Amino acid sequence: MTQSPPLLRTRALEIGHGAKALLPPIDLELGPGEFWAVIGRNGCGKTTWLRTLLGLLPPLRGAVERRQGVRLAYLRQKGSVDDLYPLVARDVVAMGTLRSGACFGRSRRRARNVERALSLLGAEDLAELPFRTLSEGQRQRIVFARIAASHPELALLDEPTSAMDLVAEREAFELIGRLRQQTRVTVIVVSHYIELVADHADHLLFLDRDTPVVVAGTPQRVFDHPAFVAAFGASPTRGPAS
Repeated sequence: MTQSPPLLRTRALEIGHGAKALLPPIDLELGPGEFWAVIGRNGCGKTTWLRTLLGLLPPLRGAVERRQGVRLAYLRQKGSVDDLYPLVARDVVAMGTLRSGACFGRSRRRARNVERALSLLGAEDLAELPFRTLSEGQRQRIVFARIAASHPELALLDEPTSAMDLVAEREAFELIGRLRQQTRVTVIVVSHYIELVADHADHLLFLDRDTPVVVAGTPQRVFDHPAFVAAFGASPTRGPAS
């Protein structure tokens, strides 16, 4: 069986906002269908790394190589839909079908694509509600449906649960897992929630600016690394993977 080529690769990538790199060089490959979580203390460079992958920030040194034509979706830390716009939830999901290459034909086909995305995320009952009236958890469900509607191969989510309570956080990670399983999208999530990461991700990238060190690999490999133990203590208990 031929192994699929990586969607994205970094070669000796150094990130930062000036001449001095925040972290050691990073070599990494992201394959189809993987679930990566990026963890580390505040200010360690998680968002800077993510924005560099997207091309929103230039590398200081090294390179980011994306497979030609790879379709990306990006969810930044703050919500990307302004409450001033009088949109119902279905309209927000439909935004995912409007970008170049995401849809694919006529309005009827786009409508079917929106319905499939709403169904996948269990959000059909929210479709006609004003987006501004939804709770944070409901909004996140709709935003994930918008990502599904765009048919990305690689979805980059920057702290998607930052405004949620614990119950909504867990639900959000379960939805991300469902999105990944049903669509085979590769997911990268920046997160502070180590226990949730332990339950859902199959690959971790741990960034530590103080040491400095970068550790990539399975959750157990990262949790057992001395730099992680020094930063966060003993390895968290890992439940069943999603």
